[in-house]
Amino acid sequence: MNYDILLAFSVATFILSLSPGPDNIFVLIQSISNGKKQGLAVVAGLMSGCLVHTSLLAFGVSAIIKNNPTIFTGIKAFGAAYLLYLAILVYRGGDAIAIKGESKNKKSLGTLYKQGFIMNVLNPKVIIFFLAFFPGFLFSHSLSNVFQFYTLGLLFILVSSIVFSGIAILSGQISTFIKTKEHTGFILKWIQIIVFIGIAIYLFFG
Repeated sequence: MNYDILLAFSVATFILSLSPGPDNIFVLIQSISNGKKQGLAVVAGLMSGCLVHTSLLAFGVSAIIKNNPTIFTGIKAFGAAYLLYLAILVYRGGDAIAIKGESKNKKSLGTLYKQGFIMNVLNPKVIIFFLAFFPGFLFSHSLSNVFQFYTLGLLFILVSSIVFSGIAILSGQISTFIKTKEHTGFILKWIQIIVFIGIAIYLFFG
């Protein structure tokens, strides 16, 4: 095993996790709107989705999806449609997001976990990313590729979880600060709607 390659992979993953993107923006907004526990539930859902993508990569399914335009476009369409559905739910949820104390409308941990999981699994850009990123960091000539891909996948999940959890916890602290600000709930509602629609457009047309 070449541990230098694993270290380089970990550093690259850390930098990528910090870079602004749909996933960490989603974690940021949900954590501010619902609280740090809910943000961590989103992180858990996203990382569970990464485990699915790792399995698809390890057993060659990702390459099949990438090379089949019909399947690939179908996944993109389902992913974009799901995000637009979430935007509609937020729009119909009331005039503003309640962030002052506990709210009966606050999303459950299970709901946010499911949203993070589905959002990740239905994002074919993650498939392409894993296909492009992981093979360059295979670290052994003797171990099977399946074992190496799972090792890289779990390392990716570990590093990304640390970064994303940090974002969730920090965002939770920010939400405590902004609870006293007037019109914050209204602004956060529309930020969520814009984020969902923006990610949907990026996912389908990007």
